[in-house]
Amino acid sequence: MSADIFLTLGGWLNWLGLLLSPLLLLPLIVAIWPEPVEGLAKWLSRRIDAVSGWALGGAITSAIILVMAQLLVVMLRYAFGMSFTWLNEIVIYAFAAMFMLGAASALRDDAHVRVDILRPRFGPNGRNWIELAGIYLFLFPICIRLLAMTEQGLARSWALFEGSRESDGLPLLFLFKTLLPVFAVLMLVQGLSEALKAALRLTGKLEETPEEAPHGGIHGA
Repeated sequence: MSADIFLTLGGWLNWLGLLLSPLLLLPLIVAIWPEPVEGLAKWLSRRIDAVSGWALGGAITSAIILVMAQLLVVMLRYAFGMSFTWLNEIVIYAFAAMFMLGAASALRDDAHVRVDILRPRFGPNGRNWIELAGIYLFLFPICIRLLAMTEQGLARSWALFEGSRESDGLPLLFLFKTLLPVFAVLMLVQGLSEALKAALRLTGKLEETPEEAPHGGIHGA
């Protein structure tokens, strides 16, 4: 299949991204002038959180596949002396999908590990400003860079329907490579949701959440 098809699709997605990119400024608008955009900000944040929840379902499914495939690998290898490349690749793909699809919901639930010596020392407003600064200075640029780096290589991979380099491997390498831009998009939009929440809290339009470490997260060191 011609790579031009996927390059064209990638071009359309680029234009879509450019058209939607002004949304990344919405948290700053909320922080400066919340009244006109409060409803839109809350609605958009809820929709993004729901999308991350759907992605979490994919991560949970991947985790189940990972456990079952790894158990089968161990049983075949040690009980029957057999090994299959495609089965080992299922373990690798499921492991990657579990983290790539689950990272956004972990950000939503504040379950990422934080090692921050400054954040706990500030009050609620200070923590919200730190959240906004971290998202704009680190999360957004890194995710956008990931998307820019993967565009053409991914188009070629899809054009070839690239598979495993091993003869008995899975013909799904192109899908495996797609996990990286999917991860970047999920983190980008969830970062937007978190920035909106921080801006709404700064303006008193959203209640503060308790400063604690849910799901074992570490908020200070």
